[in-house]
Amino acid sequence: MSFDTNVRSCLTSVVEAALKAIAEPRRRRILTLVRDDELSAGEIAAQFDVTRPAISQHLTVLKEAGLVSERRNGTRRLYRARPQGLEELREFLEGFWDERLDALRREAERKEATKRGRNH
Repeated sequence: MSFDTNVRSCLTSVVEAALKAIAEPRRRRILTLVRDDELSAGEIAAQFDVTRPAISQHLTVLKEAGLVSERRNGTRRLYRARPQGLEELREFLEGFWDERLDALRREAERKEATKRGRNH
């Protein structure tokens, strides 16, 4: 396997983990909560009508996907969104947008060339 293939495979698995992590609505909400503030697991759990162990499982999935970081402060675990993990996902999704814009540009240029050909 080439270096490029290994990098692409690794990136794909990172993106897949991130997509699976944010597929669950509670995890998306957790990401929103920790986007700007570092919060403890208890502070996060207080925002939901599910058990703390359920929130801990969601936090573990987000952490394993590289979307949140965990920091210990005494006995507390503090969580914050990881911009780097979100950046990889954003780049992946933007690739689709870029392809669509390129296709739209090519089609507009083709139509313009056809229109100019008829006017001469």
